[in-house]
Amino acid sequence: MNDQLATALNEQMNFEFYSAHVYLAMAAYCSGDSLEGFSNFFLVQAEEERFHAMKIYRFLNDRGRRATLKALPEPKNEYDSMLDVFEHGYRHEQQNTKNFYQLADLALDSREHATIYFLKWFIDEQVEEEALFDGIIQKLKRIESDSNAFYMLDAEFAGRSFTPPAE
Repeated sequence: MNDQLATALNEQMNFEFYSAHVYLAMAAYCSGDSLEGFSNFFLVQAEEERFHAMKIYRFLNDRGRRATLKALPEPKNEYDSMLDVFEHGYRHEQQNTKNFYQLADLALDSREHATIYFLKWFIDEQVEEEALFDGIIQKLKRIESDSNAFYMLDAEFAGRSFTPPAE
């Protein structure tokens, strides 16, 4: 693995830790409004992002490269609505997808086959993440001011959990 690719993987690992930070801030925002199901949704998202970061961490170590941690920027803590929260999360996931595409291009240009194969898992994951956020945004737009439907969605998210995929 060349230095440029190792540096880019380190940057993505840090972006994944930042993503966990972003979703933890979203969870706190939801808890502040007593929306514990929505809060749980974002707590699970934060767990997934930490899992992703550690997957990159282990890959770097397995390839004889050192993982390097950086300071995390402050995440957004205030939103206008639950729709705003999910739209922000969707844009964040789109940025993450763009990051992985750039990493895949770099790995391909470097003919770094192990990294190409490794990144495929993340690219597949990003398809799922974007679809998840887009689907929730569509639901929130449809229910608009229907408080019963809104609280049903909150109750649905209360049961969400994270189970790390088998490696």
